[in-house]
This record gives sequence, structure tokens and C-alpha cells, in this order.
Amino acid sequence: MAPAFRLSTRLAASENMSQYTVDFSAERAGLQRLHFLPVPRAPEISASGCLVCDNALTVSWRPASEANSMEDGPADGPAEHYELEYRKTNGSSTVTAAGGACWEKIQEIRDTQVTVSGLKFDSDFIVVRVRARNKTAAGEFSEPVALETKAFNFGFDLLTAHAELKVHGDTVTWEPQGVKGHDPRLRGKENKNVKTSDLNFVSSRSATPSPSKTPANRAGRERFTGDSYTVLGDQEIAGGCHYWELRPVLDWKSFSVGVAYRASLGRFDQLGKNGGSWCLHASQWLQTSLSVKHNNRAKALDWPLPQRIGIYCDGGNGIRTRDLIFIDVDRLRLLHAFKTKFNQPLVPAFTVWCGGITVTTGLQVPSFMGNFLSTSRSLSSLS
Repeated sequence: MAPAFRLSTRLAASENMSQYTVDFSAERAGLQRLHFLPVPRAPEISASGCLVCDNALTVSWRPASEANSMEDGPADGPAEHYELEYRKTNGSSTVTAAGGACWEKIQEIRDTQVTVSGLKFDSDFIVVRVRARNKTAAGEFSEPVALETKAFNFGFDLLTAHAELKVHGDTVTWEPQGVKGHDPRLRGKENKNVKTSDLNFVSSRSATPSPSKTPANRAGRERFTGDSYTVLGDQEIAGGCHYWELRPVLDWKSFSVGVAYRASLGRFDQLGKNGGSWCLHASQWLQTSLSVKHNNRAKALDWPLPQRIGIYCDGGNGIRTRDLIFIDVDRLRLLHAFKTKFNQPLVPAFTVWCGGITVTTGLQVPSFMGNFLSTSRSLSSLS
């Protein structure tokens, strides 16, 4: 208390001068006027009030004053705000974090509910906890709650990637290395108007081979070659509903995205040219075009080239008709819906010819897909 108060003594002597007294009445009155805030108790997360939807997490909780209103003991001081922490885990246990994930924090929450959006669900669960703060201190965290986060996660199967494709994380770029038979139309157009900061996203004409292109690492009978600039996903779709998105990057010229039976594609096969692959093909090389392809048949789509494509796949076992749907996400437009009976597990498939694409996974099936599923129609006889 010494730093907070300057004690001033008021001496008084008794009549016979045998005693001296000190009056602390002013200090006592000042102390009695002070109100000390207790440390707030832990709130209680309402699991029924939590929602996981559209890669967003909504968490609700009850303040400690409500959670403990029926318990004995002194009332808590008012909470000024709350702090939420969350982290990913691959089990319902709240102890082990996925990949050593740290707690992510959201502070200064004034309400008893918060929504965290734009998450990538690349783990099985997200664990959340919350605590209250007042002017004095922060209280204890609530009991952690694990919320299930189902989503489709996959990467690129490097053993299938064409030798001229550069795969880096979630991005695939067409990177010719002077392979014999390479399209002569692209020669003499090397790196025009390309900034140094953009070199990771555009095709390169360097004669220096990438470290990942060494023969020891690039061998494999599954590798696509020739004019099939293709790479497959590393996870199969054997059932259930799945969703992922694709964005073309920088000066792309042509790409295809779709699904395929892994066993149906030979090393020289291109997407959509046999009965075991379905794709959407976009091109702005020589002329602009958007089409869907299957079994060596194509149908042109009268729609501008999308900058963000959503792919929805209802993988099945051939018992009933399933959907493969392509969406222009920015305009929320149904581009095409294949309806067929998939009788084998599928894999995501991609072709890149000059330029690059970025694929986003860890996405839940978005809520807007409900509108497309209820009104989707076959746009051609390609199915």
C-alpha cells in the first residue's frame, strides 16, 4: 500500500503529556472508499452454441456470473472483455496439437460470442478456450472444447507430375527445360515483361535444371510425359462430398481441372480425352475459350473465364448418379454439372500449359452449394 498512499501523521498529546497518539482516520476513510475488483472466474463455453460452417468458427460462452449464479461464494467482478484462443489438433483429446500448432489468439472481444472466418481446416478438430479480463487481471481459461472440422485435404502427387511442371506447395507452374519436341510457338517469348518478384509464378526458360528435376527424383512409370502436362492429387475420393478451389496465377495461357480414375490415365493421356476423366478446360492462348471435356468430347460454355473456380465432387460407388459440379465462385454461377455413376475411386487432376495455378484445399462444402445442388441440371450429354 505504501506506493499508493502518502501517510501523514497527526500527533496529539494527552493532558499529562504521558502519551502521544496518531490519527489515521482520514486514511481509513480513503481505504473504505476503494473497491477492489476480484479476478474474474472462467466462463463456460456452450458447445450447443458453437457452429462450424463455411470454414468459419462461431464460439459462444456464458459469463462466469451466469455460469456460477447458483453456486455459493462471492460474486465476480464485471468482465471488461474476453480473450479467445484456438489451435488445431488431430484427435478429440485437447492435449496434443496438430503439427506442434501454437494457440492463436483473439483479444478485446466485447460480446459473449465471436466468429473466426477464413480458416483452413487441415486437421480433424479445432480446440477453443476463453477467459475473461477486467481492469485488474485475466482470469483462468474455460475448459477447452474440441470442435470437429471436416474438410477435404490433399496435395500434389509428385510421382505423377510431368517433368516440365514445377510443384511448390499449393502452386503448379509450367516450367519447360528445353525438352525435345517443346512447342516452338513459345520460343523467342522468354520472360517478356516479367518482374523479378513474379518469377515464382510464371513459366521459366532457364536452362539450369531445378533440383527437383534430377533423374533420380523424376523417375517413375506413373509420370505424365509428352503433351500431357498433368499432375494428380495425392488423396482419393472414395465417397462423401468434397470441395476445393482453383485460381489461375499471372500470365496463364491454358489449364484444366477435374477428376479422374487413376488407373484410366496413361502417361500420354490428357484430361477429358477418355472415359475415365472429367474436366473443365480454360484457355486464353490464341483465342479465349471455356469448355468441359469427357470421353474425348467437348462442350463450349458461354461464360467469361473465371478467376476462382470451385469444384464439388460427390464421390460414390456406382449405386446412384453422382454430381461433379464446377462453379464460378466470384459470380456464384453454375458453370457445368456432370451427372454420372462413378464406379472407381477418383483423384483430383490438373493440367497446366504455360503459366500456373494455385489450388486451395482444407475447405468445407460451402453453404451456397445447397442452391446449386437443388437446381443443378445436366448442361450437356457429355455425362
